[in-house]
Amino acid sequence: MKVVIVGAGSVGSSIARELLAHKHEILLIDLKPEVIGRSGLRGAHWLVGDACELSTLQDAKLEDADVVVSATGDDKVNLVVSLLAKTEFGIGRTVGRVNNPKNDWMFNDSWGVDVAVNTPQLMTALVEEAVEIGDLVRLLTLQTGVSSLVEFTVPHDSHAIGLTVGDIDWPEDSTLVAILRDQAPITPSRDDVIDGGDELFFVTTIAAENQLRELLSPGSGEGNPSGEENGSVEGNGSGAGQDGAAAAPATADQVGAVRSAG
Repeated sequence: MKVVIVGAGSVGSSIARELLAHKHEILLIDLKPEVIGRSGLRGAHWLVGDACELSTLQDAKLEDADVVVSATGDDKVNLVVSLLAKTEFGIGRTVGRVNNPKNDWMFNDSWGVDVAVNTPQLMTALVEEAVEIGDLVRLLTLQTGVSSLVEFTVPHDSHAIGLTVGDIDWPEDSTLVAILRDQAPITPSRDDVIDGGDELFFVTTIAAENQLRELLSPGSGEGNPSGEENGSVEGNGSGAGQDGAAAAPATADQVGAVRSAG
């Protein structure tokens, strides 16, 4: 598999290192030539240039890539690269790094992003998963915000203890995909009995998360899934602020406007 990674900082280099270990073909694109010498990535190909420029992506022969990963520290760059990869080169799979969680709502298929990786959100989910018992924790968002992977640790006083998987009327858009018990994964069947301390993993639509939460935690307040706030693309940790683009579906014509924002 050929993977193009834009941004050869700590994140991009770490991704490249893992993929090289799995025998994938890697091309890294970065503005700074000095990153080549200090990366220590043997076997990787390099291209020095601005990945927001169409000519750079043409030089990279992006149309031959299976996956494009936008892993820079600038959300504007990651959006533009994903959009160009989709609209100009027809890339089948794009992955975009979200630096500022407030920009997460823009990383969707309207901007050419198939998978958004929000590191702060992921770390928060892992912390909650480790300590929260009796509440539903979203671990990952799938299919550009349509579905999610969620986890529920069964409390030892739960009403579900002793019931089989088939006894429970799960929400229509939620599927129990795994049970983790005594550190061993179990493929669930209708006859599996739920026990206290079990970790239940579901693939569910975002809209069905609250139904699942109410089913597993009776007595919790009813509510709608929290709405996503639409706003401008905000600055990342480097302090670079930028004005946002409209939430309407993006086209290649918007690239210049996004790049010049802020």
